[in-house]
Formats: sequence, structure tokens, C-alpha cells
Amino acid sequence: MKKIVNKSDKINVSIKNKKEQLFLGDASSVTSKNESGVFDILPYHVNFITLIFDFIIIDRNMPSEKRYEMENGVLYTISNRVEIYVGL
Repeated sequence: MKKIVNKSDKINVSIKNKKEQLFLGDASSVTSKNESGVFDILPYHVNFITLIFDFIIIDRNMPSEKRYEMENGVLYTISNRVEIYVGL
């Protein structure tokens, strides 16, 4: 059964590398990995910054899931927005 998500249940996500914008849009969740392990960011997450590695998953376990493989990056979230810079 498909989950129905309201627009207000979304978080704005931007993923960039040195050359281009890889993703820009709204998502229900962002999943990645840091030195403590795999973590999720959901809408209205507390302000947060971390070094990430291996992968980023937008909308994990949903039909709209998008996966990005990468070596490393910086992720921060503030005011219901996630900014990710990869390949630094």
C-alpha cells in the first residue's frame, strides 16, 4: 500500500558536487552514513551538521527512492532544508 504524504510532510533537499546540482527538490526523508552509522533526517529535523560517506538515499523504501553513491561529503540541515555537498 502506497503511503500518502502531504506537502507539509516534506523537507527541501539540495545535493551538489563541484560541477553540478545532482538533486534539488522535496523529499520525505534523507538517509546517509557518518562515523556513528546510518541515520535518517525527516521533516522538521533539529539543526544538524555532519561529515558523510558512502551513500545518500532520498525517500528510502518509497517508489520515489533515489540513491547516490559517493566517497564523502558534508551534510547540514536547518529550517526544514538539507544541504549536501559531495566530493570535497
